[in-house]
Amino acid sequence: MSGYFDRFVADSRRLRTLVVQPRMGMGNIHAMRAGLRAVADLGVRAVGTVTIDSYTRVGDYTTSLERLALGEELNGYPLVSHPTGATRDMLHGLYGPGFPVQVRHGTARPQRVFERLVEIGLDATEGGPVSYCLPYSRLPLADAVTAWAESCRFLAGTTEHGHIESFGGCLLGQLCPPSLLVAMGILEGRFFRQHGVRHLSLSYAQGTLAVQDRGALRALRALAAEYLGDTTWHVVLYTYMGLFPRTPDGAGALIRDSARLARDAGCERMIVKTVSEAWQIPSVSENLSALTLAADDPGTRSAPSALEDAFFEETLAEARLLVDAVLNLDADVGAALVAAFGKGLLDIPFCLHPDNRAAATCVIDDRGALAWGERGGLPLPKAGAGAPGGGRLGSDALYDMLNHVANRYDTNEFEWGSV
Repeated sequence: MSGYFDRFVADSRRLRTLVVQPRMGMGNIHAMRAGLRAVADLGVRAVGTVTIDSYTRVGDYTTSLERLALGEELNGYPLVSHPTGATRDMLHGLYGPGFPVQVRHGTARPQRVFERLVEIGLDATEGGPVSYCLPYSRLPLADAVTAWAESCRFLAGTTEHGHIESFGGCLLGQLCPPSLLVAMGILEGRFFRQHGVRHLSLSYAQGTLAVQDRGALRALRALAAEYLGDTTWHVVLYTYMGLFPRTPDGAGALIRDSARLARDAGCERMIVKTVSEAWQIPSVSENLSALTLAADDPGTRSAPSALEDAFFEETLAEARLLVDAVLNLDADVGAALVAAFGKGLLDIPFCLHPDNRAAATCVIDDRGALAWGERGGLPLPKAGAGAPGGGRLGSDALYDMLNHVANRYDTNEFEWGSV
């Protein structure tokens, strides 16, 4: 009962079929099974998801059951709190070679989650020591690194095909230049590898400009082949993680464009959002509609443009500088990550975690691309003449950037290749 996740993705790659996956989690056991059953029966190449609730994410394993006993709903499945046998029964007859299941959890201290997912017979999860600490937690980064090292060694030691997806390509969901997303995925992949995990996936969140994203995804694949060549890996694209369009037409168009991006860039898997993302937790039916929409093949892509090639070269060069600067700090990747943030060699724009310098910023340039504003202490070349950056970013400008994608799709002011 292992290895289904990697084999399923590999088989789909051979079939040239994109694997689609919802972000689904319900607190009630029967509701969770019904949601998984609906995805499994949809008739598309899909992976099931058990997303963990917010209480479990912060190490509270009692409140979730208390809330459920009162008849309240949760925003995820309390994997650690529900009895192991009950969760096994929930998955029985669903989880298998034709329908693998991934646990998604969002916690900086994942040991208990890893232990429980192995107990119930699963072997695929996601996150990372940086990507699930700095954006979502106030836990010191050094503590998260220790917790994730223990968790990786546990998964590698107790499963034959333990799989971790780095969430490094989704830092804060938006307003982060692609080179940092690519570098963080590679660095977390090296961290997992150092602690025994050999089956990986690397995430990347759809940004503000499709041609930039296509170049960045090419750079991610090139660096993964170089730095993670002795592991099994694939790339997973996330539909835009920032503020979502508020209209059904705008949201649907963005989902379709993200699926086209995934196919154009050769991504093996895609995490799909729904038309209701802007105002509520999506229902099962909304997830099913989004999966069907994303699974619809839009056709073949055209040859890479000169602009895409330029974005590829730029992202490749910057990400390589970031990765090498970190790996040169210490042979232990976890220690190198802690040191890099301490020195400002890694710096996540707009991230308020105490271990993040927050000296680097991101802007949307006149092409609609994500670009560095201030570079802080990042080991990158200075911006050339005419490049964006400099000066303090005001609240109005930040607000406009946060709403950039949603506004363009809601007003139909976009065309494929420019967004």
